[in-house]
Amino acid sequence: MKLTAIRALARYRSYLLPVGIFVLLLWGGAAVVRVDPAALVAGIPRGIDLLGHMFPPAWEVFPGLMGSALETVQIAFVGTVFGVLLAFMISLLAAGNLNPNRAIREVARGLLSAERALPDLIIILFFVAIVGLGPFPAVMALAISSIGMLGKLFADAIEEVDPRPLEALTAVGATKSQIIRYAVLPQVLPSLIANSLYRFDVNIRMSIFLGVVGAGGIGFDLIMSMRLLEYQAALSAIIVTLVLVVACEKFSDALRKKVLGQEVLR
Repeated sequence: MKLTAIRALARYRSYLLPVGIFVLLLWGGAAVVRVDPAALVAGIPRGIDLLGHMFPPAWEVFPGLMGSALETVQIAFVGTVFGVLLAFMISLLAAGNLNPNRAIREVARGLLSAERALPDLIIILFFVAIVGLGPFPAVMALAISSIGMLGKLFADAIEEVDPRPLEALTAVGATKSQIIRYAVLPQVLPSLIANSLYRFDVNIRMSIFLGVVGAGGIGFDLIMSMRLLEYQAALSAIIVTLVLVVACEKFSDALRKKVLGQEVLR
């Protein structure tokens, strides 16, 4: 019996050190950020009381929230389009099979990495300092934040294309723009569309968050209702937000299936 137990422990011996390190890191991190389950349990009655003040939602504010929801969608859409265009141009410089200049390629990759390291909140605060509050800095923040993610995905997709069409067009003297148009785009277009639609879904959620910090849209209405203790209006804004996010996600999925075809999605 003891021999069997020893053999079982020996089998999992290689996992003991990684698991032990993970448990120590988890315990240390929880202690640093003051994870307190007792405080969470004690706050449950306050949360229930807050929900009681939220119901029923303020139905009369829904017409006004529709305009804010539309503004949120417009912020996300314009920011995504700008981001996609800029990301694609930078990805052409970052792709090794299109840009043989290593220095320029490394600079382009470095810019994409640096952008991904910047949180959206810092980016919008920068643009707020330049152009002031409103939807415009939110559009710019979403565009810039889209470049880092999409630029890397686009560049990776371009580097994975079949090189034979590129070599054939190069052999007959095609220009760089012709190579991109006839050899690169047909191969990477499904990936570009799928990643762009996914980023639009992300930007819908981010535009709501940016609205909380003064960029307009439904997020601004939500935070103002909470600050003014108008909890029923806040619940109305939350309901509109949920409907907006789900509707945009369904629309994005339907558009992806329509454009790419069901077989591409599997």
